[in-house]
Amino acid sequence: MPAGHSSGRSRRSSPRAQRRAERRKRLRRTILLGSAGLAVVTATAYTLLPQDDDAKAAAARTAAEPDPTAGESGDGSANPVPQGGQQSASPQPSSSPAASPPASPTPSPDTATPTRPGTFKASTTAGKAQGKGAARRWRVEVEEGSGVDPESAARAVEAILGDPRGWTKDPKYGFQLVAAGQPVDFTIKIATPKTTDLLCDVVTPELIGETNCSTGHTVVVNLKRWQEGSPQFSGSPEEYRALIINHEVGHELGRGHESCPGPGKPAPAMMQQIKGLLGCKSNAWPYDSEGTYLSGPSVL
Repeated sequence: MPAGHSSGRSRRSSPRAQRRAERRKRLRRTILLGSAGLAVVTATAYTLLPQDDDAKAAAARTAAEPDPTAGESGDGSANPVPQGGQQSASPQPSSSPAASPPASPTPSPDTATPTRPGTFKASTTAGKAQGKGAARRWRVEVEEGSGVDPESAARAVEAILGDPRGWTKDPKYGFQLVAAGQPVDFTIKIATPKTTDLLCDVVTPELIGETNCSTGHTVVVNLKRWQEGSPQFSGSPEEYRALIINHEVGHELGRGHESCPGPGKPAPAMMQQIKGLLGCKSNAWPYDSEGTYLSGPSVL
């Protein structure tokens, strides 16, 4: 057979040739699988990349836009951005508690400044009739700016007039507290010392700014005496208030001044105890707890 021509029959391949053929097949499969994988990766990257860009763009837009709540106070009003483009620093709350404002002290009777000197505010409180006699109608009026509450003062006076040691122990007497605007038989005014001096026409030097009085059908109570009592009286300011009311209302009832009945004995309620006790003991009530009237010699 001439050289270069095949006999037409397949020859049996050698083992070495078979191994080469297998390697070529595996190489082709690897190339095909790699190409397919690259196509998948490329498609995936193409799909994901626009979303990442959109997210970045959205984030950039969000950062560029101002926060609608930034720079707002608690009431919703926006604080403008100052020149220079920087937001002013918000003040930080203090960690220490805020100091409480000092309590307003009760005005001193000598320094109390009436809102309108000589102007009084009447109590609106009303009460029941006290005592067995015909009720004398009364009310309390307090000078404006004195610091005394007219309602509290009215109740305090009512308790004094209704005490069993008071004037209602005598069956001839009776009282009733009435409200503002109602007709009265007498009025109890609590006034600053200066106003008291004017109403009482005080001219005696040692009594200026110090005393109370009864003028016409008005009992004038000195604010100083109401709040502080009296240095000559051995008792609390509340007890001395009882003496003021009992003494001045006693004048309204037609009672005159009395003096000390003797050393060590209770001073009569109608005694001017602010001028001295003359050996008597301080006493605020017309009657004692047993119902005996505590009298003394009349002062002409």
